[in-house]
Amino acid sequence: MSSSSSSKMIELRSSDGETFHVEETVVLQSETIKQMIDDDCANAAIPLPNVTSMTLAKVIEYIKKHAEKPKDDDDKKVAEEDLKKFDAEFVKVDQESMLFDLVRAANYLNIKSLLDLTCQAVADSIKDLSVEEVRKKFNIQNDFTPEEEAKVRKENAWAFD
Repeated sequence: MSSSSSSKMIELRSSDGETFHVEETVVLQSETIKQMIDDDCANAAIPLPNVTSMTLAKVIEYIKKHAEKPKDDDDKKVAEEDLKKFDAEFVKVDQESMLFDLVRAANYLNIKSLLDLTCQAVADSIKDLSVEEVRKKFNIQNDFTPEEEAKVRKENAWAFD
């Protein structure tokens, strides 16, 4: 670390009014916020109307961890393994709704690595489910008539094996 490690702090305000102070170097992982800073729109608190404080706290935990830089090559291998473990644990959230909140926040804030991680976790959660189980899990109403559904199942039999 250099002696000028004091980074500018950026203030973020969640949709429920809570404020968070995050180092600019950390928050630049968000392309949305980076663009606001580049456009000189980040002089006051940056409002995030689509992100609750609980979700924003998790996002900040993620970007802080991903902002850590290893000191040398030996540390780099250890850091990569540590990050893989962190990511695997990070998406093991208590409520499934939190996972979807993280997907939405990662999309809104344009944090590609977090979006990839959370979308993969959603995909993994449904990979062995039937169509009916997926509909139930996501509360999706079947808008096909029985005849339409039979036709789709026949035309795409491979997908229902």
